[in-house]
Amino acid sequence: MHDMSRVSLEIETNLAQRDATRLAQHALTPADERAIRTYRLKRLRGILDAADVGAAILFDPINVRYATGSRNMQVWTMHNACRYAFVSTSGPVVLFDYSRCEHLSGHLETIDEIRPATSWDFFAAGERSEEQAGRWADEVAALFTHQAGKRGRLAIDRMDILPFEALQRLGIPVVDAKPYLERARSIKSGEEINAIRDAVAAGEVAMGNMRKSMAPGRRESDMLAALSRENIAHGGEYMETRLLTSGPRTNPWLQETSDRVMEAGDFMTFDTDLIGRHGIFVDISRAWIVGDNKPTNEQRTIYGLAREQLEYNMALLRPGVSFREFSETAWKMPEIYVPNRYAELIHGAGLGVEYPVVYYLQDWEAAGYEGFFEENMVVCVESYIGAVGGREGVKLEQQVLITKSGIELLSHYPFEDDHW
Repeated sequence: MHDMSRVSLEIETNLAQRDATRLAQHALTPADERAIRTYRLKRLRGILDAADVGAAILFDPINVRYATGSRNMQVWTMHNACRYAFVSTSGPVVLFDYSRCEHLSGHLETIDEIRPATSWDFFAAGERSEEQAGRWADEVAALFTHQAGKRGRLAIDRMDILPFEALQRLGIPVVDAKPYLERARSIKSGEEINAIRDAVAAGEVAMGNMRKSMAPGRRESDMLAALSRENIAHGGEYMETRLLTSGPRTNPWLQETSDRVMEAGDFMTFDTDLIGRHGIFVDISRAWIVGDNKPTNEQRTIYGLAREQLEYNMALLRPGVSFREFSETAWKMPEIYVPNRYAELIHGAGLGVEYPVVYYLQDWEAAGYEGFFEENMVVCVESYIGAVGGREGVKLEQQVLITKSGIELLSHYPFEDDHW
């Protein structure tokens, strides 16, 4: 057996034993799931109330899930406005669901009433779109006026022009709900953190099983299919991106998965971007050598730099550090790699990619914003190293919890240079 094959077998055996322990340790009970739903709704209501918001209408299915714990056709409803929730600050939560889907969420203690949704989308309403938007606005206005009276404003996370105009005609004061939702979602409860540990552990099982099928002659798309299959098999839901590439398609980054046939000695680099167990985002990046080849000097160099960037930047994280301070003190990338740098240094994670996003100092003037890291934020620390004109690049990423004094690693999949 080749040395690299022996190392890979040892890694897989150790991972299987460790992951079985982690999955058993972090499994959620029905009481845990209720506690998560209760915490999320209470936290959102508190933030809305402090902002003088009487109620919120949520269309983004991730926000609906955060506020209610309810899921139905999550991907499809991202682009079809046929499902939404009315969340009163001090009154009921009303879920407006797709026709004849009431049975899916009737058991949830976070939802007081379920009604059929009214859709103005042309797909559903055709030439009656304006009429249906008016019906929608009348129903929302009646709920808002009854629950909030003349107090506060109505927050909406996203809105098409027809229903917005209909609300304006009724004199309903509307504000953007996204700042409130993003800030609510950014701080996790103890039960949420345990759910994230469980989701990440399952995601790493999926990664390990995908790795077993990696070999010269396999296509990138074969490997992505394996990761998707394993995610679903272990309680996950779907993938948000197609970021798995090999060899020269790893540089520059953000090339989508293709049917390229992988060759021995290639880097296969990927970003999981999984919506995993409990609807939680599992966001880990790794780069593996295809086949039994030992890494080249160039592969060792770019991998080592990506690892160095991760470790350096993770050591800077603690509560109270400002986003600007982090950007200013972050690892200084060698100039040859700067043009191909990743979009950001850090982003939040929960039910998806979340607030905050911290940008490179070079991008601060165009995109940066202020804020502070807080205890119980979960963030993903990013690195991409690939020179313009270089053959390959390396994408690495770790998911971490910000604690009172620093961080707790949530992702534990081994790095290659620990075994080279």
